[in-house]
Amino acid sequence: MDGSMKKAIISGKQHAELVEMPIPHPKADWALVKMTVVPMCTEYKAWLHGPGASGRIPALGHEGLGEVVEVAQPCGVEVGDRVVLMGAGPCGRCAYCRAGDFLRCQNQVSYTGFTGEKEPTGAYAQYRLGAAWLLPTVPDDLSNDHAAMAWCGLGPTFGAMQSAHVDALDTVLITGAGPVGEGAIINAKFRGARVIVTELVPWRMERARLLGADAVLDAHDPDTLARIRGLTEGKLGVTCAIDCAGVTDSQRLCIDATRPKGSVCFVAESSDPLAITVSPDMLRKGLTLIGQWHFSLNDFDEIMRVIRGSGELLDLLISDRFPMSQVQEALALSASHQCGKIILDPWA
Repeated sequence: MDGSMKKAIISGKQHAELVEMPIPHPKADWALVKMTVVPMCTEYKAWLHGPGASGRIPALGHEGLGEVVEVAQPCGVEVGDRVVLMGAGPCGRCAYCRAGDFLRCQNQVSYTGFTGEKEPTGAYAQYRLGAAWLLPTVPDDLSNDHAAMAWCGLGPTFGAMQSAHVDALDTVLITGAGPVGEGAIINAKFRGARVIVTELVPWRMERARLLGADAVLDAHDPDTLARIRGLTEGKLGVTCAIDCAGVTDSQRLCIDATRPKGSVCFVAESSDPLAITVSPDMLRKGLTLIGQWHFSLNDFDEIMRVIRGSGELLDLLISDRFPMSQVQEALALSASHQCGKIILDPWA
């Protein structure tokens, strides 16, 4: 396919714009995907800080759903397939990739080196190349918007709950009710668990209630830990805690609020050091600490089941839609934290 396409870049501090570039060509087992639904994630952080000395950030976004429009050879997907974009860097050959744990791959493929593009292209684009084995097909009965929530909307906390074996006997603490935390509520309610949420932003607290959280607590409250324990059987604490805030106070709360032999899952990105004291935190309590980035590719059919059974809640998770031509306004709203998941339309 020849011609040009549009993609979004960050070209200054709190400034994003659309630029044109050639439509890339598929090669080997990589397919060309026409992007249809592009959910936004944490790209607002780069927008707030700006590109620095580089002058531009050319690749925005890592989520999306689209249609395969061109392949270079038979590769596992066909023209016309609706697919979820799940990254492009893992090698596909190592033990981690073969086991479905491609995010642990230690042999990442250079996107520009493989594709020959002058600079990388993210999901905020009209077309993007993707490795065919990382383009799982979407069941016919699911809408584009809902299926697009499979990656960052539901994926991190779905993977955490798979690892922690969350079910209807659990009481789950979710710290942070941003888009990832809202997805955690949906995942937990699908499994029948009780849900306690802590959050600072009133808009997000109200959205957590609408999504079905059994209790929503103000994280500013100095008695939050005692209140969480008071909501659990025997005041022992929750059976599982999932940090979706990525700050040390919330991470520490997860450890302190979880009962002995419970599980604590960290899904939010964080570079801050967290103090854990081995004897009281680990030996005496017997906690299981889980670091969960997303989910195994082998569980894709399972997350499709969650999506199929959570339609009305997913409509609440998706709070706003923008044409990609208004990416500047969309990033500003994302930075305000007065939103859930935002979807971009690359063709408007």
